[in-house]
Amino acid sequence: MSRPEHYSDRMRVLFVCTGNICRSPTAERLAVAFAEEGGFELTSSSAGTQGLSGHAMDPTAALVLTQLGGDPDGFAARRLTPTIAADADLVLTMTAAHRDAVLALAPRQMRRTFTLLEAAGLITASGAQSVTSLADARAVHHVDTLDIGDPYRREASEYELAGEMIADALPAVLRLSPE
Repeated sequence: MSRPEHYSDRMRVLFVCTGNICRSPTAERLAVAFAEEGGFELTSSSAGTQGLSGHAMDPTAALVLTQLGGDPDGFAARRLTPTIAADADLVLTMTAAHRDAVLALAPRQMRRTFTLLEAAGLITASGAQSVTSLADARAVHHVDTLDIGDPYRREASEYELAGEMIADALPAVLRLSPE
């Protein structure tokens, strides 16, 4: 059986927040930077449950992203759709409410959808090395989902906190294999 033309061995990671102008693009672009630096094979994208389609990153979020080693250039926000959610090998959300919104659109993604901090905690607790073992770990290990708060229109320190939480959680998650 031949693979679809768009198929890749790279893991496809989708990050989800509300407007897709602060947290999820920060995670998307940091994942790209970390993957290039660490030699990980992945495709990173993002969307918002109420995505401000076509908007650039929030300027403060873009500044924090740059300070953390990512590149905001050329980013354009988009709204989450069932197709976008279903196309990901791993969906990482910024809050439990975002996770629930993803699952309302794409219920078959249950074993592939986590909050970012939940996934990082499960990896630490279980040693999971794949998306499948991460899903299995959820049944065995209790880890708080832990939301990354929305910094939009808040003090710069809130953007910095969100960026640092994302940057701290990503390395372990990016090492997962898609199977």
